[in-house]
Amino acid sequence: MRTRIKFCGMVRPGDVDTAAALGVDAIGLVFHPGSSRFLAIDEAIALRRRAPSWVAVVGLFVDPEESVLAQTMTRVGLDVVQFHGDESPAQCARALAAGVPYWRAVRVRGQDDLLESFARFPAAEAFIADSFSSDFGGSGKRFDWAAIPRQRPTRLILAGGLTVENVGRSIEQVAPTGVDVSSGIQGADPREKDSEKMARFVQQVLLADARREMPGAVTGEGER
Repeated sequence: MRTRIKFCGMVRPGDVDTAAALGVDAIGLVFHPGSSRFLAIDEAIALRRRAPSWVAVVGLFVDPEESVLAQTMTRVGLDVVQFHGDESPAQCARALAAGVPYWRAVRVRGQDDLLESFARFPAAEAFIADSFSSDFGGSGKRFDWAAIPRQRPTRLILAGGLTVENVGRSIEQVAPTGVDVSSGIQGADPREKDSEKMARFVQQVLLADARREMPGAVTGEGER
C-alpha cells in the first residue's frame, strides 16, 4: 500500500491548488483559535471550494463547543474531523452522529499514550501520532518513533516534525498509513507553504514507497 499524504495548515488558495496538483490525499484546515494558521469559516469555505473531489478536507479542532463543531462541519463541508484536544469519546462521537468520520490525535510521550488512545477511541477512523506539547494543534517537533507499538490499528498517521529530509526514513521505520506535515513545508511566514518543499516532500514519500517495494533498486535525496 502506498503511504497517504496530508498537508495541514493550509491558508492560501494557491497552496491548495499546488497540493492538489501534486496528488496529495488530504489537506488540513485549522479551526483552533490559538493557531497561527486559524481560519474563519468564510475563509475555510473558499479553500474547500478549491479542493477537487479526490482531495479530502480535514478540519482540525481543539476542544470545540458543540455548536461551533456542528456549524463548521455543515457550512464548510468537511470530509473528516481531526480532534487534537482533550475531547472524550462521547464528544468525538458528535462528528460520527453528523455522518463525518473522525481522526484522534495523540500527543506522544511514550508507548502508553498511544495504547490508551487505541483503547479509548475504538470508533476513530485513524490515529495521528504527534509529538507531545503543552500546547495543542501540533508542535512541529519530532518524537521518538520507537514509541509506536508494533501492535496497533492499521490506520496510523505519523506527524510531528516531518521534513523533506526525514520523511523517507520515517516511512521505512514506522510504515504508517499516512504522513501529516505542516511546518515541514512552511514558507517564510507560518501562513504560507513553500511549493518547492511541498513537491520534494511528495517525491520523498514516493521514493520511500518504491524502496519498500524494490529494496536497493531506488535511490533519492540523501536523508539526515
